[in-house]
Amino acid sequence: MEKKNIWAISVASALIVVAVLATVVLLVGKSTAKESGESVVNNHYVNVIANPPLPDTMTFCGEKVPLDNEMVREALDRELTTVCYQHSTTLMCLKRSGRCFPVIERVLRENGMPQDLKYVCVAESSLANVTSSASAVGYWQFLENTAKIYGLEVRTEVDQRYDLEVSTRAACKYLKNAKNKFGTWAMAAAAYNRGEGGVQAAVNSQSQNEYWNMYFNPETARYVYRIMAYKLVFENPQIYGVRLKDNEKYHPWNCENITVDSTITDMYAFCKNNGMTYKELKELNPWIRSTKLTVSSGKSYTIKKLAKHK
Repeated sequence: MEKKNIWAISVASALIVVAVLATVVLLVGKSTAKESGESVVNNHYVNVIANPPLPDTMTFCGEKVPLDNEMVREALDRELTTVCYQHSTTLMCLKRSGRCFPVIERVLRENGMPQDLKYVCVAESSLANVTSSASAVGYWQFLENTAKIYGLEVRTEVDQRYDLEVSTRAACKYLKNAKNKFGTWAMAAAAYNRGEGGVQAAVNSQSQNEYWNMYFNPETARYVYRIMAYKLVFENPQIYGVRLKDNEKYHPWNCENITVDSTITDMYAFCKNNGMTYKELKELNPWIRSTKLTVSSGKSYTIKKLAKHK
């Protein structure tokens, strides 16, 4: 009888311990889920879809955004929601910013232009060297004719739309001209998307010159708000659920320069002679579009290679 009692007590004790452990695991799971943006419903984990918060006030390039206007507020809310829930795209943009922003920010400073304009590049290309269905190319998405107007070299062997620094300088020229023409940076950004002619036609027909009060085609109507949404997320990543340490961003390449003032007939041989791989050449110098580089008299190019660790 005593043995049965002892066995019963042991079983009861074991069940109590199991129950306590299960409760602890459940509570820890709920806590972890809360921290990771999940919730527990009927013992199942589900993702929490939270509304990204809008600020009460905001500026773009130092200009006040009229967030007290309900149409403006809803338009920004739409783009902010999109940016926040395009997880892979937004995260990759943040990672690439570690490599691209130092170059873009320096060029903006040298041209006396607002740092917020770097988010135009984010909206244009996600900070990647891409080609659109409309044949816009590079980080800043220049069409060929526009690129040439603003001083970029575009030919079979060379396409400077793929050069981040050089194309950023061209973008600065475009945006500065548009700002001088339309009066605000918001309108300049709209012109970068729509073209100066398209924006001017809208100004003339609607008798308006403020982006926030104008009716545009769907793409341009969303464009400046998308830029501002990226600004909010990039400047406040924790608020919008992004957890990315600075050392997890892609860092700038440590490069040394090779000045080329004569024609290169064989890029493979050039790479071998200069202690670099062809992949290294193409990754660091995407503006080189051929296996040869014709250099006119009096002209030179700068080719980057990875600096060797001493």
